Amino acid sequence: MAIQPIRIFGDPVLRTPARPVTTFDKELRTLVKDLTDTMLDAPGAGLAAPQLGVSLRVFTYVVDGEIGHLVNPDLSLTDEEQEGPEGCLSLPGLTFDTRRAYGVVARGLNMHGDPVTVEGTQLLARCIQHETDHLDGIIFIDRLDREQRKAALRAIREAEWSGGPAPQVKVSPHSTFGGAR
Repeated sequence: MAIQPIRIFGDPVLRTPARPVTTFDKELRTLVKDLTDTMLDAPGAGLAAPQLGVSLRVFTYVVDGEIGHLVNPDLSLTDEEQEGPEGCLSLPGLTFDTRRAYGVVARGLNMHGDPVTVEGTQLLARCIQHETDHLDGIIFIDRLDREQRKAALRAIREAEWSGGPAPQVKVSPHSTFGGAR
C-alpha cells in the first residue's frame, strides 16, 4: 500500500483548479492506487488528487462497497435535490448538512483512458459531486448558506488541526507538471 498524507484545509492546492489528465501511463495508475489506498485507510468515501497535492483531474470513491475512480469527469445533475451530512478528509472531524443534486451521471475515463459512465443517486451522487468540486478548487463549505458557512469557519478555527504550525507535508511522489507539490 502507498498511503499518502492528505492535504488539510488552508493548503493552496485545494483551491487550485486541477489540470485535465492527458497521459494515461503507469504513473497515473500508481496515483489511482495511492488515492484508493489512502481513501480506504482514512477511511473516506472519496479522495481527489489535489488532496494528495497532485493537481490532476482524477478521484477515487467507495460507496456501498463499490470502489471506483474517474478521470476528467463531466457531470450531468438532476434537478431534484437532497440535503444531508457531508464531511471531508481535508477538514477532519467536521460535518455539515450540504445541499446537492439527488442524482448524477458522470462521464469520464478510467486510468487506462477508456470511456466510463457512472450513474448514481443519494450518497454516490453526493460523493461524485464533492470530489469533482475538489478538482475545480471548491471545498464543500463553499456550498453552505451564509450562516452555516460562518459556523463551519468557526469550527475550522477551533479545530485542533487548525492554527498550529504548518503541517510537514511530503512532496508528492507523482508528477504535478509544474503545479502544486
